[in-house]
Amino acid sequence: MQRREFIVALGGGVALWFQAARAQSSSPVVGVLDVSKEENARGAFALLQPGLAEMGYVEGRNLAVEYRWAGYQPEKLAELARELVDRRVTAIVSLGGPPTVAAKAVTTSVPILFWTGFDPVASGYVESLNHPGGNVTGVFILNGQLILKRLEMLHELVPAAKSIAFFYTQTGDRTEVLYRVGLGQATKNLGLGFEMFSATRVDELEEIFARAVDANCDAILFNDHAVYSSNAKLVVELAARHKLPAIYPSRIFTASGGLMSCGSDNREVGRQLGDMVGRVLKGEKPENLPVQQITKVQFVINAKTAKSLGLEIPLPLLGLAEVIE
Repeated sequence: MQRREFIVALGGGVALWFQAARAQSSSPVVGVLDVSKEENARGAFALLQPGLAEMGYVEGRNLAVEYRWAGYQPEKLAELARELVDRRVTAIVSLGGPPTVAAKAVTTSVPILFWTGFDPVASGYVESLNHPGGNVTGVFILNGQLILKRLEMLHELVPAAKSIAFFYTQTGDRTEVLYRVGLGQATKNLGLGFEMFSATRVDELEEIFARAVDANCDAILFNDHAVYSSNAKLVVELAARHKLPAIYPSRIFTASGGLMSCGSDNREVGRQLGDMVGRVLKGEKPENLPVQQITKVQFVINAKTAKSLGLEIPLPLLGLAEVIE
């Protein structure tokens, strides 16, 4: 009797195992494409999980995820995007401008959902925000407008600065011209000098700080790129070492001791994008999903860092900011 019960139990267990295996094999597969490193790709996708869960998808239960990262070598993105397409993923989440361009170049059928600070219309990702067209849509953070706002805030907090260094990642001649012309004019209007420094790899960070010092730059304006955000602690340490006031694109820098940050709330970005991915997995077409613009902004000042740099925070900035003591 006991032996018969054991056999029945074993049979039931095997059946359950096959059911679970079959369910997993039929789960949709999302590809995640990132220019930086595995940690950054997984961390960014984790922010999508709440939105995905609201749509009924949980990684490891009824959703499989394939991660691909380029290790700060953008030239590898095309090959990685092709791998995801060959893997027959249900959708691709592209984290940033270069991954979106790479994914768009290799498929016109697999849905691509981007997280980007580049204007998706001007960059050619979509036809319009309300009617994306094609297989691409996603979430757009207002990085261009925020760059100019960061410049104003940095000038207000560090009025003695005569020249500003702009730290960014070169992603193409078109964006290079936009930065040089737009920020060049904005700094000129404020009576400031302006220098641009690009880094694409972590081993270039110390070099561009040294170059900024050699160019007599007094403060740094950071753009929102993976090489900086995924190495926030190192970036903040280098700014402290060179005693350069800086404004950053997200709270992760001020939480690590950076002076000031102004940028989109990444949790809201992730939730919105997770919702969009879930809708695509349920069968909605990217062409029918308007690009979502994130307008909620977090402005943070680290009072301890300001004090260490001998800076007095103006009352108007204090009134706007969340202050970390």
